[in-house]
Amino acid sequence: MNSSTIPAAGAAAAMLLVGTSTAVSATIADYPVLNGQALRYALAAAILLAVVRHRRLPRAHLTPRDYLLLLALAATGLAGFNIFLVEATRHASPAMIGTVVGAIPIVLALVGPLTERRRPAARTVGAAAVVTLGAAVAAGLGGGSLRGVLLSLGALGGEVAFSLLALPLLPKLGPIRVAAYPAALAVPVLLTASITLDGTNSLRLPTLTEAAAFGYLGVLVTATAFFLWYDALRRLGAAHAGLFAGLVPVGALVTTIALGLGEAGPADVPGALIVATGVLIGMRQPTPTGSAQQVGRPAQHSRAEAVRGLPAWRPGCKAETTTAT
Repeated sequence: MNSSTIPAAGAAAAMLLVGTSTAVSATIADYPVLNGQALRYALAAAILLAVVRHRRLPRAHLTPRDYLLLLALAATGLAGFNIFLVEATRHASPAMIGTVVGAIPIVLALVGPLTERRRPAARTVGAAAVVTLGAAVAAGLGGGSLRGVLLSLGALGGEVAFSLLALPLLPKLGPIRVAAYPAALAVPVLLTASITLDGTNSLRLPTLTEAAAFGYLGVLVTATAFFLWYDALRRLGAAHAGLFAGLVPVGALVTTIALGLGEAGPADVPGALIVATGVLIGMRQPTPTGSAQQVGRPAQHSRAEAVRGLPAWRPGCKAETTTAT
């Protein structure tokens, strides 16, 4: 078993968990979206902070730059992503939004190495393009206005920020705290946005069914998936970890079929196979030599210590944007 096997499995599990959110999206369809995301992040933050306390992790001395990065990560990668995504659904089809945001693998393959002052690897970029193609095949192209396209690009930017802004924080804080702190900081931002966009009526309590759905989203799709993603991001680097973002529609496909909620459409299985091919191509790339202990480069061991989901696809449909982001 090579050094990339465990973090690769973690990245895959994180994105597959995000994909399962489609199974619960119908139960919270009538709940105010942004307030629901605030509840989800609040629960995840409480769980992750409890883990930090239980593990008695050494106190991290944060600099002003660290605080700014945490605030920026919460504002863009979590709260901003959700706000852009919700607004985009009013001006574009779910298929188009899914296709735009589904380009995250190729963006991370190009931009991730540049943040580390390295050239993007041609093989990784090519693999990311294959993954992005597979996600687009599963989602379809859809349509929308120029405003819808711009808002979708804003959501894509939030996805990129969710990973890249975390990279400089991971050596000092580790994946648990990097997952916990922004989640907690995003809660007041989302509550404020919910009141501003939807009024005070958006602050209602969830029903028992809705609460159970948010519990699933908070515990598995957020607390667990965020930790797995950031651990993989630290050990694989943004370019390689980003390949696994294409597994979101695969998770949606498997969950929907397993629960009897739908059947695979004509594009679902081919899209999933293309995604899997791209991931395999990218992960077969030889491990770079050099300083493996830097964040964003493959590490030989784990140091001490997750659409955000992405728009998720239901089999049989072109795409459906989930609130579990």
